[in-house]
Amino acid sequence: MHPLVRAITATGAFGASGLAYASLIERNAFVLRRFTMPILPRGADRIRVVQMSDLHLVPRQERKIQWVRRLADFRPDLVINTGDNLAHMEAVPAVARALEPLYGIPGVFALGSNDYYAPRAKSPARYLLPDSRQPMDEDRRLPVGKLIESFTRDAGWLDLNNARGKLSIGGLDLEFVGVDDPHLDRDRYDEVAGPPAGASDLFLGVVHAPYVRVLDAMAADGVDAIIAGHTHGGQLCLPGYGALVTNCDLDRSRAKGLSRWWVGANGIPSAQAPTEAPYLHVSAGLGTSPFAPVRFGCRPEASLITLVPRA
Repeated sequence: MHPLVRAITATGAFGASGLAYASLIERNAFVLRRFTMPILPRGADRIRVVQMSDLHLVPRQERKIQWVRRLADFRPDLVINTGDNLAHMEAVPAVARALEPLYGIPGVFALGSNDYYAPRAKSPARYLLPDSRQPMDEDRRLPVGKLIESFTRDAGWLDLNNARGKLSIGGLDLEFVGVDDPHLDRDRYDEVAGPPAGASDLFLGVVHAPYVRVLDAMAADGVDAIIAGHTHGGQLCLPGYGALVTNCDLDRSRAKGLSRWWVGANGIPSAQAPTEAPYLHVSAGLGTSPFAPVRFGCRPEASLITLVPRA
């Protein structure tokens, strides 16, 4: 059965009780996922990374704001924000309040489409199509400049939108390469392409939407890992089948969590990865569009990724 037909059938069988669970319970059942990546030089101390993605925050979501604020309790050494922070024209102060306990910790960010344009009402069924993108309304432009200012000036985070940067953490030199949102075709990887410069101890790629063209380019340049969001983990997942869609050209098996990526990896299991293939972590994110406020089989999440030395 074609995935779209399967999705429509599943949606029809969902029923009122399933819809109530997905919209009232699971979408508010925030969870911290924990992963380990053995990518540091031998003998290095571990680095704790908090990644949050796809907040899709509106000012009234106090439960989500308070949950995100508690991420600082895990004492991360590095913060990675992979975009889609906003879901309301006046959400920047709420995002700043949610992330404020993490401000001052070394961090990086790349933006998503919902940092540029506010969501609009549309048929939720569009999300099940192979390409759900629609033209953006210029009258729905969000105050992305204020968001960037908060992240760069107040938090002190590196802006990785079609940019590179370096941080020193735990005595290690970390190099980053990132792109602006590929879902809006704002990525310009050719402007930042290339292997790590100098004697970096770790080389990380950061992107909101994990489109294959960006993942392949980063892998070809020798990143140790790629950190992404955007997919919502599928948002609706079926037992025994998993994510229905990824909302990009990434294969469904990598819709969320930790896998391996190499040039040409799309659709090939991570178990077949070349020995030096970089890791790929895709966060299922913490939010939804206000116009499709449901999650099923895919709880909203942030990630605590512990980087440890290679074996």
